[in-house]
Amino acid sequence: MILDRFSLKGKTALVTGSSRGLGAGIALALAQAGAQVALHGSQAVPAATTARIAQTGVKHIALVGDVSKAEVCSRLVEQVVEHLGAIDILVNNAGTIRRAPAVSHSDEDWQAVIDTNLSSVFRLTRNAGKYMLARGSGKVINIASLLTFQGGITVPSYAAAKGGVGQLTKAFANEWAAKGINVNAIAPGYMETDNTEALRANPERSRQILERIPAGRWGSPEDLAGAAVFLASSASDYMHGHVLVVDGGWLSR
Repeated sequence: MILDRFSLKGKTALVTGSSRGLGAGIALALAQAGAQVALHGSQAVPAATTARIAQTGVKHIALVGDVSKAEVCSRLVEQVVEHLGAIDILVNNAGTIRRAPAVSHSDEDWQAVIDTNLSSVFRLTRNAGKYMLARGSGKVINIASLLTFQGGITVPSYAAAKGGVGQLTKAFANEWAAKGINVNAIAPGYMETDNTEALRANPERSRQILERIPAGRWGSPEDLAGAAVFLASSASDYMHGHVLVVDGGWLSR
């Protein structure tokens, strides 16, 4: 039956940056589909987030660490395997943003964004991939952005990192597709998250954005649930190196 192919029962997922926002929504969707879930936050995972996962009845853990650090990327994967027995699904969602005109965008801001949004994707995928390659199966879902395709304004480090995420998705897929591992990405449109708070608080920019979205609204974490479960499940077994856009129609405008 086709719906059985969307089930994640017996699978274990790590979702980075899942303490709130899009990551929490994705983690909940995977849990509702039956996967064990490792939540992650840079400082802590709120009790409200773990409670929502607990309501699904799946086994879960909460991990803490700054993914801009190489040692944390290694430790997180090891902790998932130690406590949950395996890592079948990796969702690279953790991210940050620094806004400043290019001419005054500091080296510190550049490095912070690249380390968190791009280097962590490489390191976590590489580290989790060692287990997936040994088993001959696995799903990696990177969270890209509309700025994987566009340059944005006053966010050069973020645009560069998300462009890199798109290319890393293809690079890993080229090497691992024939080995039973799917590496794909989701590019969310303009979502109601902490990262877009400044945009939504700016009446002019918010109006400009909404006028271009055919769906006529900002997206929500729930809007990514179906895409995440699809890419994590066997229903997407023949998808490799694809960036799936979930943007309310923004790019088609």
